[in-house]
Amino acid sequence: MTGTAAPTINAGGRLLSLAEPVVMGILNLTPDSFYAASRSQTERAVAERAQAIVAEGGAIIDAGAYSTRPGAAPVSAEEESERLRRGLAVVRRELPDAVLSVDTFRPDVARMAVEEFGVAIINDVSGGNPGGSFGGTELHGNASCATDASEAPPMFRMAARLRVPYVLMSSCPDLRSVMLDIESKAQLLHSLGVGDVIADPGFGFGKTLEANYAIMSGLGAMRALGLPLLVGVSRKSMITRLLGCETPAALNGTTALNMAALMGGAAILRVHDVRQAAECVKIASALKGNK
Repeated sequence: MTGTAAPTINAGGRLLSLAEPVVMGILNLTPDSFYAASRSQTERAVAERAQAIVAEGGAIIDAGAYSTRPGAAPVSAEEESERLRRGLAVVRRELPDAVLSVDTFRPDVARMAVEEFGVAIINDVSGGNPGGSFGGTELHGNASCATDASEAPPMFRMAARLRVPYVLMSSCPDLRSVMLDIESKAQLLHSLGVGDVIADPGFGFGKTLEANYAIMSGLGAMRALGLPLLVGVSRKSMITRLLGCETPAALNGTTALNMAALMGGAAILRVHDVRQAAECVKIASALKGNK
């Protein structure tokens, strides 16, 4: 897809249709993810989680080995890579044809995942920030000012080199700045040769509680970018803070927001609870079909 909201992305040489929204299931390979029930540490736990994602209707498995929760301890690139190697080896053994995504901000970690395990998508929550900042600190200098490959963020250049779809997340604080940020960076990514750019408004990153809901309410405006939209709100603090509940009790709020995202044009839902999200997709599709 290049600059238009075409209903497919090239995932590892296969066209993944987005004509109907798809579910991306989270595979946490960290010991300290904010949602404890989602952590998969043993080979058996990784295999069972990956199999469950597919069985419950997930089209993509998103593997991450670096926790971005507030206060999480930093992890070296070597440790992140080793966690991913152990986990991805199990997934490939159990599900050799699964469409895999890697959740990382490090270019060399992304390269390892793509080259060694055939990972098809890079999901970079830093928006290309070479320092891996997740909470509002933008790129050193600002990626939108880059004009050629030598000035582009290393992760942008790596995505172009690997020829894989790239999830571009924004940690800007409001809808207008999110759209401007994604638009300028997507143009740079396309100019480098990245064919498929997926826009993620970055719920929970660099935004107030009120701003998160304002962006969700205005999500439809992001269709003007001509990019598939990925929404990840699963059990996040924008739910627990509003409802006054703990993370394990945030499924109902997550489902409500997933439905809002689908009605606003989301093409991909990134979730912990795959079956419930897949049911949302079916209901949203039925509603849209009956308009």
